[in-house]
Amino acid sequence: MSNEFDRLNLRAELVQAVTDEGYTEPTPIQAAVIPVLLSGKDVIGQAQTGTGKTAAFSLPLLQAIEPGLGPVQGLILTPTRELAMQVSQAIFTYGKHMDARVLAVYGGQPYARQISRLNKGVDIVVGTPGRLLDLIQRKSLDLSQIRVLVLDEADEMLSMGFIEDIETILAETPADRQTALFSATVPPEIRRLADGYMRKPQSVSIERAQLTVASTDQRYYLVNESDKVAALTRLLEVEEISRALVFARTRVGTGDLASQLSALGYPAEALHGDMGQDEREQVLARFRGDRVNVLVATDVAARGLDIDDISHVFNFDLPPNPEVYVHRVGRTGRAGKSGVAVTLLAPAELWRLRRIEGYTKQLVGKSTLPTVAEIVARRETLLLQKVGVWLNRDRARREREMVEQLVAEGHDPLDVAAAALKLASGTESGRPIAPVQEVQEGRSRNNRQERMSAPRSRGQRWSTDSHEKGMVRLSLSAGKVQGLRPNDIVSAIARHAQIPGRAIGAIHIRPEQTFVDVPEHLVSKVLDGPSSYRIHRSDVTVERA
Repeated sequence: MSNEFDRLNLRAELVQAVTDEGYTEPTPIQAAVIPVLLSGKDVIGQAQTGTGKTAAFSLPLLQAIEPGLGPVQGLILTPTRELAMQVSQAIFTYGKHMDARVLAVYGGQPYARQISRLNKGVDIVVGTPGRLLDLIQRKSLDLSQIRVLVLDEADEMLSMGFIEDIETILAETPADRQTALFSATVPPEIRRLADGYMRKPQSVSIERAQLTVASTDQRYYLVNESDKVAALTRLLEVEEISRALVFARTRVGTGDLASQLSALGYPAEALHGDMGQDEREQVLARFRGDRVNVLVATDVAARGLDIDDISHVFNFDLPPNPEVYVHRVGRTGRAGKSGVAVTLLAPAELWRLRRIEGYTKQLVGKSTLPTVAEIVARRETLLLQKVGVWLNRDRARREREMVEQLVAEGHDPLDVAAAALKLASGTESGRPIAPVQEVQEGRSRNNRQERMSAPRSRGQRWSTDSHEKGMVRLSLSAGKVQGLRPNDIVSAIARHAQIPGRAIGAIHIRPEQTFVDVPEHLVSKVLDGPSSYRIHRSDVTVERA
């Protein structure tokens, strides 16, 4: 059987490894990037998840090293533990005929084990910025002999506030190294990073021919923000769900939502960045093993997950940009199966959905939530199906004897059956169906338009109160004069307070002061941190506005 990878001038061991995995033809990103990296040039690869980019940088990296030489020769930075494990496993698989030694390092695992492996000799290290920096500071990781460095999902690392760690790590590597940067999007901050640390990089941009899976049923439900949990429970009742992935905006939000769902009788578990690795793996094992079929996660925590048969993706919170929406939707409807992507949308968020539709060039249909009557009918149908299964099994002999006893006592068989069904349906029928208030769509939209059209006078002071429900406005003691930019603020707060950058809301930078909105439940983490934040080598204090 011919293999198109032969034409890329890869080593025979690498071609054999991809052949063993059943790959015979490179994907567009692989065909474009591999020859450039093999020529020794730096590369900026813009490609979505699922395009084959891991092999695009792993195969040339393996070709560039000498396994068993001693020092670490290849370094890959990833934003999350899950992705670090996934990439290291891929490199192990592709390098198996070369005896390449690869090690994944990330938080939540003992240092001793990772340091022991490094001392024994490792060819390639894959890791998250925080743990890599810790190992460097402990003098356990020497990057002075790095030949190839890869930044995977650079935009995600940027949004998580890792930019300072990344720059510190890059400074530990040789200036003549080869660098590859991969990112789903290439914002100005990524360009600035490339300009400072890459040598005349060649840009390669690969777009999927189709951004979202054709077999995915995309729809949205317009609900009040306060009714989103009630709306979600109604959908969990009526949808044919094998496994559901529910996306929430923040780490705290995932835990709160999973707890609420479980308390209401819909078992769910949370997946977020505060978890230790053992706990994370246990949650995923229960999800894969169908012991729980609803997983509530943040986008960062869900990166790198490789879980099949996800029938539904729920956007409990709409993502911050269209690219993230595409990533979410792409987790369902895989391998030729149909999938469902549901968005719970507050009226004020309609403009974001229109932006997503413009990006994907696909309309998302509006649907109506199931009524109480429809939910009750669904429960009754499921109960009858369960009874039918047991009737077909003919394994209820003891129960039949009990029925015969009741009939012998003078009870009508139909009354006995009715009473049994009543008892059997007790748990379901006793679970309340949460009310959902009618949405005043037109009024909300008009109010928003009025707010947008109302001009603010040039000298008008920005309000110290956040207009967005659930947010608190904070004040920073620096502004335009000090060169502050929105990304500087997001990175500093996310890094020092250990909160996700996406959780941060509106930012208004004045000449010598900055206002920023953060979720109310995260205010203490922001204010309980250091007395001041270091931004552009200046100490910036943060306090309630």
